[in-house]
Amino acid sequence: MDKIALYVGIGAGICTALSLLPQLIKILREKKADDLSYGMLGVLLVGLLGWVWYGILKTDWPIIITNSFSVAVNVLIIIFSFKYKSSK
Repeated sequence: MDKIALYVGIGAGICTALSLLPQLIKILREKKADDLSYGMLGVLLVGLLGWVWYGILKTDWPIIITNSFSVAVNVLIIIFSFKYKSSK
């Protein structure tokens, strides 16, 4: 694999893995999780699990690691959003 392609892939994977971290931090700080789209989180989770599976099939560690981290953050967002969801 071309080194530039490898670095672009790793960089993109890191950005994707970190993309939901600000949302998780906001939920934990404010102890509030109103107006989250569970549909979006569900579709994203399925897509991330697909990427992890693809990475396993290809034995591509950057894909496996970055998307596994994204899965963990996504699951934590779902868990804490239910915990801190206000009843209206």
